[in-house]
Amino acid sequence: MSDMPKIKVMKNGPYLVTGNVPLTEQIIVSDNEGTSTGWKQGKKFETAEQYMLCRCGRSKNKPFCDGTHAKLGFQGKETADHVPFAKKAEFTDGPELVLMDNMELCVLARHCHVGTRTWNLVETSDRPEDKELAISSACNCPAGRLVVYDKETQEVIEPDFEPSIGMVEDPYTGLSGPIWVRGGIPVEGADGIEYEARNRVTLCRCGRSRNMPFCDGMHTLPGPSEKGK
Repeated sequence: MSDMPKIKVMKNGPYLVTGNVPLTEQIIVSDNEGTSTGWKQGKKFETAEQYMLCRCGRSKNKPFCDGTHAKLGFQGKETADHVPFAKKAEFTDGPELVLMDNMELCVLARHCHVGTRTWNLVETSDRPEDKELAISSACNCPAGRLVVYDKETQEVIEPDFEPSIGMVEDPYTGLSGPIWVRGGIPVEGADGIEYEARNRVTLCRCGRSRNMPFCDGMHTLPGPSEKGK
């Protein structure tokens, strides 16, 4: 078996993670109004070289799979397409930054609400403080819905992630968010075809996404899987 990090979506089953990928809680830091301002690391899970993460949202051993999906007859049909991010994104053109936004990837983590919102900050990115805040808020988006690049150099600005996985927790809402995949770990569908490798993506762990295997924010709506722990 390859020692390179990889995630395999099992048909109607869990995510098989291989390659000694570190697994931690990643906790959203927010202010009193619920605007997300950053991240802090929670507990680190003990893992082996490979492990399986729950995808149906009903395991009693979360975040790990305990086989409940088979008892429930979980149908985890993948509905996400393979169109590259940049081809589906809308662009906001600012004086020093350009923002790419693929709304279907939104997981409602609220980092884009900081200041006057990321889009507005990009439009005033000739102001140093607005430029800095636009970059940090876009880079804090766990799903990579928002990506900024430097208008002059055309270089994408991304956080420097090692291959790792974070289980998102949101104390402000009391909800558990998606599985945050970082550092370009390839995600292979049940059909053997890999999705576009990106520095940050989020996978569904409530079992209700309409964009499987990726999160689409459905965990924020009332349902049996809203508590992910």
